[in-house]
Amino acid sequence: MKEKIKPFHLVILFLVMMPFLMQAEIIKLNIDGPIESITEKYISDSFKEISNKGPSVVKLVIIEMDTPGGLSTSMRNIVKEIMASPVPVAVFVSPRGAQAASAGFVILIGADIAAMSPGTNTGAAHPVSVGGTDIGETMKEKVTNDAIAFVKSLAKTRNRNQELSEKAVSESKSYTAEECLTNKLIEFIAEDIYHLVNQLDGKSITLLNGQTITLHLKNEKIAPIEMPPTQKFLKTITNPNLAYFLLIFGLVGLYIEFTHPGILIPGVLGGISLLLAFLAFQVLPINYIGLLLILLSIGLFIAEIKVQGFGILGIGGAIAFVLGSIMLFDAPIPEMRPAMSTIISTTIAFVAIFSFLTYKVIQAMKRKTVTGKEGMIGEQGIAKTEINSTSGKVFLHGEWWNAVTTSSKPIPEGSTISVEAIDGFILKVKPIRITTIKGG
Repeated sequence: MKEKIKPFHLVILFLVMMPFLMQAEIIKLNIDGPIESITEKYISDSFKEISNKGPSVVKLVIIEMDTPGGLSTSMRNIVKEIMASPVPVAVFVSPRGAQAASAGFVILIGADIAAMSPGTNTGAAHPVSVGGTDIGETMKEKVTNDAIAFVKSLAKTRNRNQELSEKAVSESKSYTAEECLTNKLIEFIAEDIYHLVNQLDGKSITLLNGQTITLHLKNEKIAPIEMPPTQKFLKTITNPNLAYFLLIFGLVGLYIEFTHPGILIPGVLGGISLLLAFLAFQVLPINYIGLLLILLSIGLFIAEIKVQGFGILGIGGAIAFVLGSIMLFDAPIPEMRPAMSTIISTTIAFVAIFSFLTYKVIQAMKRKTVTGKEGMIGEQGIAKTEINSTSGKVFLHGEWWNAVTTSSKPIPEGSTISVEAIDGFILKVKPIRITTIKGG
C-alpha cells in the first residue's frame, strides 16, 4: 500500500526547490560599434525588460562595450537609462583591444561600476560637430562647455576623477585601463566578464537613490539579452559602407531599367536596394545636399544621352557623384562614414558602368532603323509590273506593294528598285538596275 503524501512533505519540497525556482540573474548587454538610435533603442528596451523582472530576479546588469563613440543624443539617453536603473549597472570595456572613446567614455563614467580589460583604452571625448562642419567659435565653445559640465557632473555623482574626466573632453585625452584604475576613473580591471563577476561578489554598491546593495553573485547565471532580429537587420544595413553600396546599386539598377526597358530584374533589385538605403538613412546622419548631388549626377548622365553633350555632361556627372559621395554622411566619427577607398572604388565602377551604358544607348540611337515603315527606306526590291508615276507593283521583303516612280521615266518590269519614301501604303521608288523583259 502506497504511503500518502502529507502536506508538510510538499512544504519541505518547496523550501528545497525555492532557491532554484527563485534563482537570480546577471543580465549581460552588449554595445558593439557606433552608438546611434538603434543601439539606444536596444538598451532602452532591455532596461524595460529588466525593470519588469525586478531587483529580486536581476542582481546585476553588465554592459560589455567596444565603441568608437557616436551620437550625443543617443549617448545621453543611454546614460539616463543606466542612472534610472533599480539594479546596479556595470559598464565593462572589453575584450582586450576594445575602446570606449568619445560617447563611450561618458557612458563608462556614468555607470554604477566602471571596469576595463587590460589592453583597452577610453577617453577622447571632445564633442565633434555633425559632418565636421565649422559651427562657429561661439557655438563650438558652448557645445564643449556643455559636454564638460555633463561629464564632470557624472564623475562627481559617481565619485570619480573629475579633473581627468574634464581633460578627456576639453583636451581629447585618452587613458589606458591601468591609468584609469590608478587615477580613480574606474574601479576594476578584469580579464573577462567571469573575472569581473568574481571581483564584484560581496561588494556593496550604493545607487543614486541612496539604496545600498550588497552583491551576492556566486554561482549566479549570466543571461544575455540579445538585440532582436529586426534591430540586428537595421544595425547591419546602417553600416555606412553597406548603406552607400545599396544607394549606388539601387541607382544603377534603375538607370539600367530606364535605358533598357523590359529587363525587369535590374529595376526590381534596384528599387529594393534603394528603399533599404533610405531606411538606413533614417538612422544615419545624412547630408541631403550630398544626396542631391548624387541624384544630379544621374540626371547629367541621362542628359548626356538625350542631348549628346560630347562628354561634358558625363564629366559633370562624375564630379557631382564624387562630391556627393564625400558629403553624403554627416557623421561625427569616421566609423559612421564610408571609407574613402570604398568611395573611390565605387566611383570608378559607377562612372565606368554609366559611361558604357551611355555609349551603348547613343550608339543604338544613331543606328539605322530596321523595323516598321522607316526600316524600309533604302531597301531594294523587284518591279513586278511597269512602274510609272501613278501605279505599279513591286516585290519587297516577301510582300507585294503598290509603288510609283520618282523618276521621269517609267521603270520596266523586272528592274531592281530602291525605296525612297513611303506615302501611306504606296512606296515611292527609283530604279537601281534597269531590266528589259523580252517576249510576252
